[in-house]
Parts: sequence; C-alpha cells; structure tokens
Amino acid sequence: MKYGICNLSVVPARKEPSDKSEMVTQLLFGELFEILAQKESWICIKTHYDNYECWIDIKQHQPLHEEIFFALVEAKTGIAQDLISVIKNNESGEIFPALAGSSLPNLKGNQFRIHPNTFTYEGQCEIPKKTKRADLVETAYLFLNTPYLWGGRSPFGMDCSGFTQVVFKMNGIKLPRDAYQQGEIGTDVGFVEEAEQGDLAFFDNKEGKITHVGIILSGNKIIHASGKVRVDTFDHNGIFNIESEKYTHKLRIIKKII
Repeated sequence: MKYGICNLSVVPARKEPSDKSEMVTQLLFGELFEILAQKESWICIKTHYDNYECWIDIKQHQPLHEEIFFALVEAKTGIAQDLISVIKNNESGEIFPALAGSSLPNLKGNQFRIHPNTFTYEGQCEIPKKTKRADLVETAYLFLNTPYLWGGRSPFGMDCSGFTQVVFKMNGIKLPRDAYQQGEIGTDVGFVEEAEQGDLAFFDNKEGKITHVGIILSGNKIIHASGKVRVDTFDHNGIFNIESEKYTHKLRIIKKII
C-alpha cells in the first residue's frame, strides 16, 4: 500500500481521472490518504479522514513512507481556525496559503512537523478539545456568504455537507463527507421543538433521498450552503427562504451529534 498527504492549500478531487470530471470533494492541507491505484497522471485515493474514494492529479500530493503515514495518523493534530492564513516552511523559507480546517500534525505552539520539515502556521490553530454547541455556531458563522461550490470544502466555495463537515472538523468532530452519510450517524430528534443549536437537520428530494444538510441555530433559524452559506428560517416543514418567501427544502430528519 502507498500513502500520501495533501501538501497544497486545497486540491480538487474528482470522480474520474480527468480534469473534465466532476469534482466530488476537496483535500485541505495536511489531510492524509491511501493510494489505491494509478492511471497515467492520476491517482485514486481513499482519504483517511472520511474514507472517501476519489481521483487527484499525481502532481498535487506528497508521497509518504508507511511508517511516516502511521506516525502522522497517531500524532496530535491541530486544526487551522482562520479562514485563510499562511504556512511557512522553516527550512526553505517558502510560504503558501492555508485555509480553515487544514490539518497541522505534531502541533506545538504555532509550529508543526511533517517529516522531514518543520512549519510555522501564522494564524490561530488549536488541537480541538471538548466541543460546545456555541463553538459550532461561532465557527459556522465564519463561513457566512461563502459561495456554493459542488464538492467544495474551503472558504472559496462549499457544498452543504462540505460546510457541515469542515465546521465540525474545526471543532474536533468527524463527520462523513456526503449529506446522506451524515444523516446515518447521531441520535434522532423527534420534534423540531426539541432541537438545539448545533444539531444537524437533513432534507430530502422527491425520491426520498437525503440531499441537503444544515446546522440548526437558536430562534428557529438554520445556517446552510444553498447558493451561498446563508441563514434562513426553519420549522417542521423545512427551510423557508427569507428572500424568495417560499420553502426550498423539505425536512426529513434531525440528528443530535453532540
């Protein structure tokens, strides 16, 4: 088995080995993966964070020896908290952008290490501890007005489940990648009135498949990625878009994650 790590700020991951193929997710700096196959200049990977299989350009990763990969898996890893900041390679002096949700292994202070290099992160970073619901809401608001992007997980574009996944990652909680997968974890909440801020609400299409997710706020509101990361009214019917004055998403289920 071969292994790798994302060594760029953000890398598009595609359904098929082609630049023309649909982008299904993105890798953020420091995220680890197994390499399953190679086809010309593309590698098929399975991400360690959420076991997601996809294709990336072979030029957009750093290969890792097996022992280094597993050492990084076990390392105490900080998570970048600023929407965008800078990482500096202490050996070469090179700098490059780092986005919210990036993984910073072996973090001590604002320095971290990926063998054989040591780096400095210029922004706010921390090893997430016990999460409070208010922390999830505060993090979610950081991304307000981020444009919608299918497969996106960055402040420059997010889809609905990419948004929820990164918000929870920044608070030390792992979620699967896609909305329907996220809907399979957690504890059911029977009534909207019993939901608390930080719970996840899921919405289905006409075929009954879960296709959308958002984070419940207090005051009958929800924050979600639809056109952009936005706040709308939420009730037992679903999401009521304040601007269009109509329901846009039909409620399927509410899940308590913490």
